[in-house]
Amino acid sequence: MNIELRHLEYFRAVAEELNFGRAAERLFISQPGLSRQIKQMEEILEVQLFERTKRRVELTAAGHYLKSEVDYIFNHLELTKTQLKEISLGNIGELRIGFLGSAAHTVLPELLVKISQQFPGIQTTMEELSNTLQVEMLEKDKLDLGFVRLARVPEVLQMKMVHQDTFSVVLPLNHPLAESDFKHVGQLKEENFILFSHDYSSIYYDKIMSICEDRGFSPRITHKSVHALTIFKLVEAGLGVAIVPTSLRQGYDLKVKFIELDKIKQKTELYVVWKKGNRNPALGKVLGLI
Repeated sequence: MNIELRHLEYFRAVAEELNFGRAAERLFISQPGLSRQIKQMEEILEVQLFERTKRRVELTAAGHYLKSEVDYIFNHLELTKTQLKEISLGNIGELRIGFLGSAAHTVLPELLVKISQQFPGIQTTMEELSNTLQVEMLEKDKLDLGFVRLARVPEVLQMKMVHQDTFSVVLPLNHPLAESDFKHVGQLKEENFILFSHDYSSIYYDKIMSICEDRGFSPRITHKSVHALTIFKLVEAGLGVAIVPTSLRQGYDLKVKFIELDKIKQKTELYVVWKKGNRNPALGKVLGLI
C-alpha cells in the first residue's frame, strides 16, 4: 500500500491541532476513523509519527520532519494551482516578493517598473517582512524573492548584492547640531538613540553599534522599532536621535533632518535572495532584470 494525499491531509490536521478530536472535526470524519488512518500511515512508513498519552498528543522527531515536508508539498500544490489558473487566463504567472522597508526606497520601485514594462503578464505580490521571516518563507517556498540585509543565508538560498548605502544620523529639525558643525557621531553620545530592533536586522543593528563604539561610546537606546516611519516620528517628537540607511530620507515629509555619515567605513548592503531550484518561471525572467 502507498501513501496517498488524503493520508498527508489527515497527518497535517493532527500535527497542527495536536488533538485527534479537533482534527477529526476539522476534517469532517470520525475520531476512530482518523486514528485508523494515522495508524495505517505509520505502518506504511514504518515509523511512529505521534507520541500519544491520555492527556496529550506530541510529534516525534520523525513527525516533525514529515510535517515540514508536508508543508512544502501543500505549499507547492497551491502554487501549482495558482500558476495553472494564470496560464489558463493567458497570464505568465505570479511573483511573491518580500522586502525590508528600506528596499522600497531604492531598488524595488525601479525593478517593479522594469517588470511592468518588459513582462506585463507577471503579477507581483509584495509584503514587508523582517530578514528572518523572509529567509524562512523562501525556504518553505512561500516567497520567490526577498530583499534582505544579511551577511549570509542558508545554503539552499542564493544572494546577490543590489545596493550599497551610507548611513545617516537623523535629528529633530530644531536640534542645535547642524551639518556644518557635525564632525563625528561622538558628538551625540549623551543623546537617547532610537534604532531598528535587533530582530529586524541583526547585522544592521551591529553596524550601528560599531559606528558608536568607533567613537568610544555605547549608545543609550530608549526605543526600538521595525518601521522607519515610527523611528522618524519618535525623532520628530524629540525622544531621541537615530541612525538609518541614507536612502530612507526619501518618501517622508517630517520635521527631521539628516546628516550623512559618508566618511566612516560602515556601509549597509541590500541583497536580493532566492531559493536554488525554485521552479516558478516568472522568477527566472525577473532575475534577468536584477
